[in-house]
Amino acid sequence: MTGGRGPATWVRAHPADVVDFFVYVVVLNLAVEYLPAVISEGFTLSLLTAALLKGALEVVIRLKGAIVKRLRSAETRAGKTVAAVALWVVAAGSKLVVLWVVDLAFGGRVSLGGFVPVTLLVLALLASRSAVRRLLFA
Repeated sequence: MTGGRGPATWVRAHPADVVDFFVYVVVLNLAVEYLPAVISEGFTLSLLTAALLKGALEVVIRLKGAIVKRLRSAETRAGKTVAAVALWVVAAGSKLVVLWVVDLAFGGRVSLGGFVPVTLLVLALLASRSAVRRLLFA
C-alpha cells in the first residue's frame, strides 16, 4: 500500500488498541476454558468475538464517559438524577446489547452465558485491559 495507508500504519498509530485486542483474546479464551456458560466453537470465533467485544466496549466506554461528564457538570438535582439514571441504563443495558450482538453475529456457535456471566466477563476484560495498559504505557 502506498501513501502511508493500510493496516501496518493503523497498528503503529494505535498500539493500545492492538494490545487491548490481544488482552481480550486471552481473557475470553480463559473464560471459555473455565466458565461453562461461556462457549466458543473455535479459536477463530474467539478472535472474531474479541474484536466484536473490543468495538462494543469502546462504544460503551465513550458513552459512559460522556454521561459521567454530564453528571459532573449538572447543576440541578434533576440533571444529576437524569445523568445517574442514564449511566445505570448504559451500564446494565450494554451487557444485554453485547449478548444480543454476539448472538446476532455468531448464533449458537458463541455464547457468553447470561447477564451475570457476561457482566463478569466484561469486568474481567476491562480490569485486564487497564492493568496491561498501566504496565506497558505508564
